[in-house]
Amino acid sequence: MRTRIFLLIALFVLVAPLATQAQTIAIRGAKIYTLAGPPIENGTVVIKDGKIADVGANVAVPAGAQVIDGKGLQVFPGFFDSFSQLGLVEVESVSATIDTTELGDFNPQLVTATAVHPASEHIPVARANGITHAVSAPAVGGGGGGGGFGGGGAQSIVRGQASAINLNGWVIDEMLIRKSVGLVLTWPTLGPAGGGFGGGGFGGGGQQRPFSEVRQAYERRFAEISGWLEASRHYAQAVERGSKDKFERDLKFDAMIPVVKGELPVLVYANRARDIRNAIEFCGKEKLKMILAGGNEAWKVKDLLKEKNIPVILGPTQTLPVNEDDPYDKPYSRAGELHAAGVRIAFATFNSADSRTLPYEAGQAVGFGLPWDEAVKAITLYPAQFLGLADRFGTIETGKVANLVVTTGDPLEPRTQVKHVVITGREVSLDNRHLRLYNEYKKR
Repeated sequence: MRTRIFLLIALFVLVAPLATQAQTIAIRGAKIYTLAGPPIENGTVVIKDGKIADVGANVAVPAGAQVIDGKGLQVFPGFFDSFSQLGLVEVESVSATIDTTELGDFNPQLVTATAVHPASEHIPVARANGITHAVSAPAVGGGGGGGGFGGGGAQSIVRGQASAINLNGWVIDEMLIRKSVGLVLTWPTLGPAGGGFGGGGFGGGGQQRPFSEVRQAYERRFAEISGWLEASRHYAQAVERGSKDKFERDLKFDAMIPVVKGELPVLVYANRARDIRNAIEFCGKEKLKMILAGGNEAWKVKDLLKEKNIPVILGPTQTLPVNEDDPYDKPYSRAGELHAAGVRIAFATFNSADSRTLPYEAGQAVGFGLPWDEAVKAITLYPAQFLGLADRFGTIETGKVANLVVTTGDPLEPRTQVKHVVITGREVSLDNRHLRLYNEYKKR
């Protein structure tokens, strides 16, 4: 019996690595949108060892490769939801299934990858619509202009670090692309939106507060952020001196070192124009690498964003206007306005259950001024560039990670079907809870 057990264990050790090796796949005869050049008609993509081995119109198919017939189909880089809560939220109305926030105002040491649940039902649902990788981020609260996700109950300002993950894997170690792609900071709001100060903003809580109190609260929050950064710089200097000075190591300030050095971007969540201006001024003064997230009123400060070369990760377009005097189509047109002004943009869902709608958030903007190719890049190449991942993701080029989507047509159109999804060189199942429920009730 012991001999048999030993042999079984040895066999498992030998076979398990082979089972996890990436397939050799060839997608042949498809129209390939590489996003690194013009589309390739009747082209072939060869995938080996998890990466793109070759792509072109006259590429040979390796012997023994799994061949996907791409006739009449189109191939795109995998879609990137650049600000989501995938793996962190299962049922929004059940708090026990939500792991997006922590107590306290200053939590830079928290990393979302440690909380991601790989077995979430939302992940295969998103994957079935072409989302191959995503940024899973802490909740950013409900203040600052009718936006946010995860409910307005989050209290912290420095929320934690957002992680980039592939949407395939049994455990987070298999899914992880980069542990931290940015520090998430919710900018305190000064305006009639409430919740910006833990539910106590101007007009918050159902009772309007005097503006003088709101202003004081805003300035106090502003000073707190400055104080944290100043303390982080002193701490970083102490770390560099090493053993010369004795000091107590602090996980929170350890996490801030790459931020104050400009090595890690700050994903600043702000929606109102005034808050965006204040955030830009602050980040410039503090020499922080800023990416604006949310940006409902970013169109009002587009010239400043262009001047400071600050990219914007926009929230969903398929939503109502924020202000009662806004044009009905402002959520649809703001992306086109920012693009026309020369501001770099990406789209994100800021959600978990709705991550599957990412292509349609981009598509909605196409009819209102955003060029189609820019919309596609805004969910593939541009977010990879913003977050320092463009060397591996965003285009179909030799050597890049093989995250690909094969569709029947324009992926920004709801009528288009996703036929194949490849993540890190492996074709993944498109089965998901939505499909199972559809088939179940279709039989009635």
